Amino acid sequence: MSENSLYDLVIVGGGPGGLSAGIYAMRAALKTVLVEKGVAGGQVTMSDEVENYPGFSHISGAELSMKFAEHAQACDLEVVSDEVTAIEPGLEYHTVRLAGGVVYSTHAVILATGGSPRKLGIPGEDDYYGKGVSYCAVCDGFFFRDKTVMVVGGGDTATEEALYLAKIARKVYIAHRRDAFRASMILQKRVEADCNIEVLWNTVLTEVKADDSGVCGAGLKDTQTGEERSMDLDGVFIFIGFDPNNELVPAGIKKNADGYVVTDEKCETQIPGIFVIGDLREKYARQIVVSAGDGCTAALAAAHLVEMKRSPADVCEAPPSMLE
Repeated sequence: MSENSLYDLVIVGGGPGGLSAGIYAMRAALKTVLVEKGVAGGQVTMSDEVENYPGFSHISGAELSMKFAEHAQACDLEVVSDEVTAIEPGLEYHTVRLAGGVVYSTHAVILATGGSPRKLGIPGEDDYYGKGVSYCAVCDGFFFRDKTVMVVGGGDTATEEALYLAKIARKVYIAHRRDAFRASMILQKRVEADCNIEVLWNTVLTEVKADDSGVCGAGLKDTQTGEERSMDLDGVFIFIGFDPNNELVPAGIKKNADGYVVTDEKCETQIPGIFVIGDLREKYARQIVVSAGDGCTAALAAAHLVEMKRSPADVCEAPPSMLE
């Protein structure tokens, strides 16, 4: 094994969690590399506006992502643009394989690959994401105050988000492809009792329509009669499921029924030295600030693990910051 191939920490994913982990890892003097196959910042870059990240009352997702990346760069974090194809746990070191053929050996791995909202796959959905199409009411609901919006879905998340939006928007429609919700009964009763919510049963969206200022309507289809019509709307919120990007999670690591990785309070899995953070980890809330906090926790835990594995000679030669 060559010295250059061995890292203290390899971070997979460059969203808020991964970049936060990178910042804390560099401050702990860990030899660290972050691998990101896309744009630094993750899904946050696609958000038109962010108003719930502490310290910024109003900032675009792209700008917030840029600030994360700039902070990491200022800490001299090594960032590699490539795709990780496999993570192979080992007793002494873990192995991280990249699509370009590079192989890293590392004491610790932080998986920050996040998750992806399920999409309808209809015209206009991708084109107007962040411009009226959203997958997060808590993130974007504020921008639809006193406007008309549609929620797509019939499970717990869809009904919860509709109830949240009903406090903000002028009118909330729920489009559900069936004639009954899958949501828990208490949520169904709350939806029925909310005069600001109207349910469109047996209804699917066929198209998201927009003008120069963003989403302005949607095409609808009755699943029983096949009848099609249009409706004027200011926003479309889609909640038909969320899939964790867990393809790289090594076999043997515990996941819940929905595929999210189960960790301890340090964000560590059952395999020592393999950490999972952000939207890939089983948790209560999926927000930017929570992912960043996960990154901090995992990096500090990884630093402790690496310090314990260092030989006495390595500790003596370590930078002062590791010994303070």
